[in-house]
Amino acid sequence: MSDALKILSDLKQKKYQPVYFLCGEESYFIDLVSNYIENNVLDESEKGFNQVILYGKETNMAAVLENAKRFPMMADYQVVIVKEAQHLSKQLDQLTSYLEQPQQTTILCFAYKYKTPDGRSKAGKLLKKHSVYLESKPLYENKVPAFITDILKSKGYRIDPKATQMLVEYLGTDLNKINNELGKLEIVHPKDQPITPQVIEDNIGISKDYNNFELRKAIGNRDIVKVHRIINYFGENPKDHPIVLTIGQLYSFYTQLLKVHALSDKNPANVARAAGVNPYFANEIITAARNFPMKYCSRAIKLIRKADMQSKGVGSHQLSQNDILKELIVNIMSR
Repeated sequence: MSDALKILSDLKQKKYQPVYFLCGEESYFIDLVSNYIENNVLDESEKGFNQVILYGKETNMAAVLENAKRFPMMADYQVVIVKEAQHLSKQLDQLTSYLEQPQQTTILCFAYKYKTPDGRSKAGKLLKKHSVYLESKPLYENKVPAFITDILKSKGYRIDPKATQMLVEYLGTDLNKINNELGKLEIVHPKDQPITPQVIEDNIGISKDYNNFELRKAIGNRDIVKVHRIINYFGENPKDHPIVLTIGQLYSFYTQLLKVHALSDKNPANVARAAGVNPYFANEIITAARNFPMKYCSRAIKLIRKADMQSKGVGSHQLSQNDILKELIVNIMSR
């Protein structure tokens, strides 16, 4: 994420380079940089003669290089953007001579999604040496809350940590999906008011009371009544609350507790760091660790693994998904 933001910062300061090679599994950052180049390097009067958009499925490297070697007309630069460039993977070697002597008045940008070039090839080595090379990797789940907060902050919005966690739970790590949902919030929500769990429920449809985040909190507090209320809600709305997601969240929760138990100093800052959570949630984690000693956390993880196998049809042909979850929760909560 930081590499993409650094490239974007340089572009905004008009520090342009001849070749940008944007690749990797996470398409969000590739789109972020390539869209900025497409929309901002040239003004509208310059784009007609000086901006070319090519698609990897419909072109070849010879055509890309032919366009790149041209000179701009009545502008300082011309822009050549190759979208879906991964379809040119077998032609990358044709780039080598151009990379060594690129046209300085051309900004050539490759959007090479969902994969990376072979780093052992000559082209792969030269791309890393002679281009602005971005390998866009998926964010780990514990990094997504900061991504959401930073995106909103950059646009003048504030968001409650619990609301952030609700979005992460519901949307996962798909950054394009997250960005689309945030865009909807920006349309309907005023900047002078924080985005709260209620705002998320009203505009995105995620229940602020019945979700995996609240389930984890209720388990950590040993609030049995609330735990079963949430589980029953999940059973009534299975499509919105698939067991595989809940099991994954529970596994993550008890893994966090084990990390906390390993700390010699369990002050909130250390706990938040070890658990990989916003400091806002540190006290909740501390309470859960007190309520579930280490041996109970280890036991819970074994039970979760068993439930995971059952949910996939191993040893539980007679049980529904909700029955598996209820049995898991009963066993976890028992002393």
